[in-house]
Amino acid sequence: MTKDDRKTRQVAEIVAVQALSFVASEPERLGRFLAETGLGPETLRLAAADPQFLAGVLDFVLRDDDTVKAFAAASSLDPTTIAAARQALDELPWERDVP
Repeated sequence: MTKDDRKTRQVAEIVAVQALSFVASEPERLGRFLAETGLGPETLRLAAADPQFLAGVLDFVLRDDDTVKAFAAASSLDPTTIAAARQALDELPWERDVP
């Protein structure tokens, strides 16, 4: 992985963690997310270390226009940046996978 790829991946992970924090900040939204993922609140922290989980967080946010707009406003990010972060999580290797 190149230095630029590593930085892009790190930024994407940060956006995903911010999205998780955003989702967790509202009980109704968190409840929907937990119901969709089948996770319990006690397992969120552990799941956040999984790259597929982080991608799923961004999928959840991006699935609904109101949610992505609210997250974009709350995080001062452009919605296209959120979508690019989601794409980067698929395209770039997970850091722990690289020797």
